[in-house]
Amino acid sequence: MASHQDLGAVHEVELSGGRIRYHERGDGPPVVFVHGLLVNAALWRQVVPGIAAAGLRCIAPDWPLGAHELAVPEADLSPPGVADLVAEFLDRLDLHDVTIVANDTGGAITQILMTRSPQRIGRVVLTPSDSFERFFPPMFAFLPVLARVPGSMRLLTLAMRPRALHRLPMTFGWLTKRPVPAEIVDSYLRPSRRDPAVRTDLRRFLRGVHRRHTLAAAAALPGFTKPVLLAWAAEDRLFPIELAHRLAQVLPDTRVETIADSYTFVSEDQPRRLVELVTQFAPSRAAT
Repeated sequence: MASHQDLGAVHEVELSGGRIRYHERGDGPPVVFVHGLLVNAALWRQVVPGIAAAGLRCIAPDWPLGAHELAVPEADLSPPGVADLVAEFLDRLDLHDVTIVANDTGGAITQILMTRSPQRIGRVVLTPSDSFERFFPPMFAFLPVLARVPGSMRLLTLAMRPRALHRLPMTFGWLTKRPVPAEIVDSYLRPSRRDPAVRTDLRRFLRGVHRRHTLAAAAALPGFTKPVLLAWAAEDRLFPIELAHRLAQVLPDTRVETIADSYTFVSEDQPRRLVELVTQFAPSRAAT
């Protein structure tokens, strides 16, 4: 069974807003992963080994979206602020011609990044993600409102603790077709349960979520001329395949690849297919 160890060596980098922990495996052209809300780099544990084996350098950070262990109290955690944090990370590691692979909330962050700081990006793989007016999708639209209530983040994280609830649509039930291993879910939820500073980070991010950010990004995406692969789950209930086709209409150089038998977390439901798509899309070591 895949685990955190499959992500490779653990490192930390100091950014202007605080430290970011990241995992690195493989050599070659860089692939940087951007996960979404209340998950961490473990989301990519089943795809990193295959992508690294194809001759690519996989870099999977724990972004400060509620499942991170290193709080970043000085960081701007608005959606544009997190996009700038990703851009600073690429700068600090001096990465060039980067392949970004993003999912869920991380896809919204990446769309903002594409319009604000595209210089180091070579190409982008968007798996099912918040887009256009779906930031968040309707089922989770209550979260930014809830985040304005004092003490709500502690109640939210405690409410998600019972494992019997993890297959409900409002937790992980509509994110994966198959149960996520309990130890992985624990790694997602443990930091916010244990650390008030992480809950504060989570609350600060949630309070800034609004569809105006993804709508503004969508309006500017026609200016992003680098290749984009939309690797979308055909059965996704939170981010319908129509969103991918809408993104394809505004992005100048893009194609849509549908992934069968999967919901939003394609790296959980169909990791082999995602590995295949990323390794075909990203540059080979020989191309560097």
